[in-house]
Amino acid sequence: MMNAVVLTTAFFLTGHFAHGFYLPGVAPKSFEDGESVELKVNKLTSIEDPFPLDYYSLPFCQPINGIEMVNENLGEFLTGDRIENSPYVIKMKTDTYCEQLCVKNLGKPEIPTKDPRKKRRPPNKTVDSIRKKYHNNWIVDNLPAASRLDYSGEENDILYWQGFAIGFTDETGTSYINNHVNIELQYHVDETEEGKYRIVGFIVQPFSIKHEFTDDGKDLKLINSMRSCNNDATDHTDHTMANPIGSQPASGQVLFTYDVIWSENPDVHWASRWDIYLNMNDSYPIKIHWVSIANSMVIVIVLSAMIAAILVRNLRRDVARYQSVPTDEERAEDLEEFGWKLVHADVFRPPSYPMLIAICSGSGLQILFMTLFTIIIASMGFISPSNRGYLLITLLVLYVLMGFVAGYAMSRLYKTFKGKSWQKATTLTAIGFPGIAFIIFFILNLFAVSQKSSDAVPFHTMVTLMALWFGISTPLVFFGATIGFKKDAIEFPVNTSNIPRKIPAQPWFMGAIPTLIIGGIMPFGSCFLELYFIMSSVWLHQYYYVFGILFVVFLILLLTCAEIAILYNYFQLCGEDYQWWWRSYNTSGSIALYVFGYSFVYFQQLEANTFASYALYFGYMGLVSFMIFLMTGCVGLYSSLYFNKIMFASIKID
Repeated sequence: MMNAVVLTTAFFLTGHFAHGFYLPGVAPKSFEDGESVELKVNKLTSIEDPFPLDYYSLPFCQPINGIEMVNENLGEFLTGDRIENSPYVIKMKTDTYCEQLCVKNLGKPEIPTKDPRKKRRPPNKTVDSIRKKYHNNWIVDNLPAASRLDYSGEENDILYWQGFAIGFTDETGTSYINNHVNIELQYHVDETEEGKYRIVGFIVQPFSIKHEFTDDGKDLKLINSMRSCNNDATDHTDHTMANPIGSQPASGQVLFTYDVIWSENPDVHWASRWDIYLNMNDSYPIKIHWVSIANSMVIVIVLSAMIAAILVRNLRRDVARYQSVPTDEERAEDLEEFGWKLVHADVFRPPSYPMLIAICSGSGLQILFMTLFTIIIASMGFISPSNRGYLLITLLVLYVLMGFVAGYAMSRLYKTFKGKSWQKATTLTAIGFPGIAFIIFFILNLFAVSQKSSDAVPFHTMVTLMALWFGISTPLVFFGATIGFKKDAIEFPVNTSNIPRKIPAQPWFMGAIPTLIIGGIMPFGSCFLELYFIMSSVWLHQYYYVFGILFVVFLILLLTCAEIAILYNYFQLCGEDYQWWWRSYNTSGSIALYVFGYSFVYFQQLEANTFASYALYFGYMGLVSFMIFLMTGCVGLYSSLYFNKIMFASIKID
């Protein structure tokens, strides 16, 4: 009981305390004075190119004992994380100055073109990566590196950004490599263990320094190291500072050096050391998320008011009139003006393509429960940014386990439609959407392989995904379908006639296309602000952590989809059009069209200009939009079904 109370309290307070505390998800590690602290490297990422690169795919200094891959989970492999060891030597509370790593040949210098209006041709991969603004992503004690971004404000605040640039390009178009870094590590005293310390901050300040050195193949000697590696930042250079010595072009022989500076910071607790990363989006403060909720609530209130005014009032009046016995011709003619009772013998007639709509509904419920449970788990703080890959693992595991829901929901609906090919329907449910998703994933993975990106999923990970699909998900779908087919079909309050009623001509605004256009506006308007932050997290490598707010917005989205489907369903039945099954599904699922259309607008921020980038972005956004269509479509279908059962059960049928 106590655990239930604690979890419930944490769930409701997650959104409020998101900035102050986030469950780290890993146990704290303490270090003794002089103990080795490992610096790990991760993939190189860019906001202009969606394909991350392996760190050692560029000519960076490698460990003496060779490159070793750190143990990774399935989620890290699928997200492109490639965590490896590094040659940087760091000791707890031990400052180092101008440590020399190695000399690397970055390749030939840039080749200028004869036409000054054209860009210089990058001669090597390093220059090309600098131009695409790739960033390093280092890790110390499971804490990612952050870099400072200074700007002139009222209080001269300092912003932080995840990772740091591998280089920069000046006004003339020449690219320079950041070959020197100041590694600033913050710690505080461990109160539980005497003589030990915990790391609470990891900040990297990169510089480009044209070192003067001699290298005879055995000994590396830096000329005038006091001048080259002066701790005074004004004596270095990067894309915002002037350097009296000169920057290091991204070509030829380059010496890599680093400094390590330790400082005590008792004000930062270990549990809140992620705050600077979670606050990196301060240009979009937490107030905007609450504006998103307020905007969504306004839409829900307006839509609910419309339903209350149109449905509740009119429906009660209709039911009262239908239940009364007509006494004269005028009352009988009055009854004919309302069309939804006239289709009572056809309203529950099976739709066209009954197997397909049953499969879509089952797959949609599978995605719905996967999404809902994932957001709830994340809202409770069990999925943290420090647990890399756990969010994707949670999604995969829940989707596989929800295969039972897909099979059960499909079978109940398909049996209601008097379907006979239950084996075919179950098989298509098990391999339908997962097969489409796997084919898209496989094709896009080929693009990642062609780009030599760390996003390329290795063969053994593909085998693992196939094992989850056919070894767990598919049997659960068949198990759920078996139980569902043994259940009785869904009972309806009215009988269906043998001869279908002729549907009269409908007004233009009740056509399929106008319904799709209008039906998706309000659901999309209730969530598009939160959608922006989610897409920024995926494509701009920003942290998303306000899952409590996301949970509220998600519930509002589902409520809006249900209300808009019920509203259009009522209008359609009043027009004596009883083919509401697919219309309800498509009306609420039409938000997917707006999501995919919005992806075109958002794509302008990525500045990608290669065919592979286009294929990767729109391939995955198309897949996500299809998932949203299945999920929200089934919400509209079941909402309309429940509404129709209640509505037609409330009247007397002669």
